[in-house]
Amino acid sequence: MVADDIPISGETDQHFASVRAAFAANFENGDDLGACFAVCVDGDLVVDLRGGHTNRKREQAWSEETLACVYSTGKAVCALLIAFEAARGAIDYEAPVAQYWPEFAAAGKEHVTVGEALSHQAGLCGFPEQMDPAEWLNWDLICARLAAMAPLWEPATASGYHPQTYGFIAGELLRRVTGKTVGALLSDHRDQAGVQIFCGMGSLEAARTAQMPKPPRAPDLGQMNAYKEAAFLKPWSAPARVSREAWLAAEMPASNMHADASSLARFLTPFVTDDAPLDAATKEAALRDRINGSDLVLPFDLTWAAGVMRNTAGHFGPSETAFGHAGFGGSCVVFDPAHRMTLAYVMNKMSPHLVGDPRALRLIDAVYACL
Repeated sequence: MVADDIPISGETDQHFASVRAAFAANFENGDDLGACFAVCVDGDLVVDLRGGHTNRKREQAWSEETLACVYSTGKAVCALLIAFEAARGAIDYEAPVAQYWPEFAAAGKEHVTVGEALSHQAGLCGFPEQMDPAEWLNWDLICARLAAMAPLWEPATASGYHPQTYGFIAGELLRRVTGKTVGALLSDHRDQAGVQIFCGMGSLEAARTAQMPKPPRAPDLGQMNAYKEAAFLKPWSAPARVSREAWLAAEMPASNMHADASSLARFLTPFVTDDAPLDAATKEAALRDRINGSDLVLPFDLTWAAGVMRNTAGHFGPSETAFGHAGFGGSCVVFDPAHRMTLAYVMNKMSPHLVGDPRALRLIDAVYACL
């Protein structure tokens, strides 16, 4: 039984009843402070659990209104937004980024395709030259810097994870073809489908966010190189010297989206169902293997599609037909077209795992055991 001071609520379909025990186990062993977990099959929400507390003092229970930062898990949201535009013919994965964003052609990037950029092959994983870390909050400045930048390696020869810059590349592509920012596009989806996913937050949304205790140690990036340093370890590799309010209000799609698990699981369902707006050809283009092998930034052999990872290394559970993306601290989304299923885990007690957090894997394994 879960301790009385660890509230757990929500629903599970009878076929997935054992998932609740796995969810409770994360609290019983002290791994989770507050969290939510959701599963959709054929677009139907069959698991929707939440538990624990929103802050370290355990003063407030995690509720249906609670939002948490999902960090890089938001990259999968960007990948789907791009796929929506591909489905309506506004974006072609095989076209140069510069076809939509002409300034991007500078410094030898004129042939970098949308698919290559979204699979972390553009050579723009970070800025090696010193900058004010507060400048990450200036969208136009960062996009201009990326457009002018020379690649750090020859594009399309290797992947090198773009922790911050991915969101600006994907977001600027979306802005160029839709006239809307990622935050505005997500606002449209909130109005249409009720999903609670935010990129850029006001005070009302900020009041719903969970406190995020930092991990006990830094992630292990493996043997160091210049790409990892630019991506993660420079004093300006991430926003700094800004207020929490300014950070929450800014749009950094690769690192500061806020959401709950059920919204993420429901939002990603177009990747696994036959319903509009994604046709089969668009899904094939979005999810086909674009590069695999040793990533220059992350210490793993990875297979990248256009914005998400194929589950070749078991980072997202037991199914080889699954795709996913993880976020700093432990959150993740997983979608499996073969099983027509999407899963999402969102939490606030951060761990040092870059991907394959044991808490998420316990839940994902429990789901697959029910199939």
